[in-house]
Amino acid sequence: MESYIVSARKYRPQTFRSVVGQSVLTTTLKNAIAQNHLAHAYLFCGPRGVGKTTCARIFAKTINCMHLTADGEACNECESCKGFNEQRSFNIHELDAASNNSVDDIRALVDQVRIPPQIGKYSVYIIDEVHMLSTAAFNAFLKTLEEPPAHAIFILATTEKHKIIPTILSRCQIYDFNRIRIADMVEHLQYIAQQEGITAEEEALNVIAQKADGAMRDALSIFDQVVSFCGTNITYKDVIANLNVLDYEYYFRLVTCFLKGEVTTSLLIFNEILNKGFDGQHFISGLAAHFRNLLVSRDPETIVLLEVATSVAEQYQQQAQQCTPEFIYKALELSNDCDLNFRQSKNKRLLVELLLVRLCQLTSNTPTPGKKSDIKPIALETPTTTPQTTVQTPPKTANNVSMPKTTFPETVKSIKTQTAAPVHISISQPKKSEPTATAEVKEQPVAKEKQQEPFTETALTSAWKAYADTIADEAHTCNTMLNFLPHKNGTICSVILINTMQQKELQTHMTKLTDFLREKLHNDDVTVQMKVDESQVKKMAFTPAEKLNAMIDKNPAINSLKQQLDLSLL
Repeated sequence: MESYIVSARKYRPQTFRSVVGQSVLTTTLKNAIAQNHLAHAYLFCGPRGVGKTTCARIFAKTINCMHLTADGEACNECESCKGFNEQRSFNIHELDAASNNSVDDIRALVDQVRIPPQIGKYSVYIIDEVHMLSTAAFNAFLKTLEEPPAHAIFILATTEKHKIIPTILSRCQIYDFNRIRIADMVEHLQYIAQQEGITAEEEALNVIAQKADGAMRDALSIFDQVVSFCGTNITYKDVIANLNVLDYEYYFRLVTCFLKGEVTTSLLIFNEILNKGFDGQHFISGLAAHFRNLLVSRDPETIVLLEVATSVAEQYQQQAQQCTPEFIYKALELSNDCDLNFRQSKNKRLLVELLLVRLCQLTSNTPTPGKKSDIKPIALETPTTTPQTTVQTPPKTANNVSMPKTTFPETVKSIKTQTAAPVHISISQPKKSEPTATAEVKEQPVAKEKQQEPFTETALTSAWKAYADTIADEAHTCNTMLNFLPHKNGTICSVILINTMQQKELQTHMTKLTDFLREKLHNDDVTVQMKVDESQVKKMAFTPAEKLNAMIDKNPAINSLKQQLDLSLL
């Protein structure tokens, strides 16, 4: 039985041309080999699984090849290339600095550097995870790295360049490897699936690439895992089930509910997501990413920022046209605020459900309290004249209302009109004393009586805390209100704060807070004043000299002791 080899090893690139997603770096290395401009030390840095060690091995193999091809690749036919391919080459030495990070290990490496190569021109030393070397090991390596023998070339690889001391960095040519794009990973996975006789949907491979987070090695490992689950036919549904990925169809359904204002349906969808075992934080981040994708899908120039399958991109474009820019901007803001407050919230499910309700209200046409109604008054029906009356109907306007300046014959004034039916109002003989007899009914504004009930400081504190409970989703502002209670000064509510940041936070709620307090306290003269206590600010920013002066003011003997001992502040 043939032994199984994972895809990350089986399809590891053997030439610069087969390296995925690093075309700029591979071109630079090939040109350096072709022009014989080889440095004595290289530093390959970048995220995990992007090809640092692979490129180091290809580079070591190529510079020792005896018969380079026309495009600067190794021939794979000479003795040096065969030794490399069969893993028996003595020209390439690999050291894992994670487990060989002591001074003795580096000294042994320095002694080995003096030995020239048996076949080929160069002895290449690849030190992986070089940032794990101790400081003493780095210092022991400095001289050899700066002036190695002519046949020695060092290639250092690391994922954390910031941990390497500057004296090492200054001695190396630094190559920064990029994260591999999703499109490049999908293309490479399609090639591997074709080689293995596996049929795979593009959407399924796209999910694998997104899960890999820019690392080709991770993508190949996930691909092997999915193949073990699905067999020779990889589908999108099987991939999201195996990798526990939240289906993007949930987000499309939710946005449809938001646009229609269907609060109940959106809450039921969120409950279904929770029952599948997904965390609320994961849901919120995915929802924010969905709104971001809708935003970039609206403009053809930004559609290139959408890293999804072609069929999914078409769905994003269709739904993006149904959303207004204002809706997407506000939805992004609400989702981001919910994400920031999620860890601090004690009732996390309620926080997410409140977000869904607010998103459904973004496009709701429900009239808000105090908003003037758009309903127009119904025109009153004009009854027909009685048979005894010979008066002609006065001319009417387009709204079926009599002209205000029309004059009537004197005989009409002496006729006594009969009482109209309850459902009709006669306008043939208007009476000045009865408002119901006018042809036009005007809406009279109702004057609101001003409230000036007295209130206590206890009632003020209770109303203040009640408003804080209404903004519980803004945890920081809510805590500020609960920690700094107001004091009553007539109808003025004074609040003393300790910094301007707190003042700015409460200032955004000034209008709503004032209206809320007036309604709760039944007093329309209530006002809120916020002040910052400069003395409290000063206490938080004492310098050492100010502390010493304060101590001397309390105890002058400290100054005498300072002069006798000739003490001074550092």
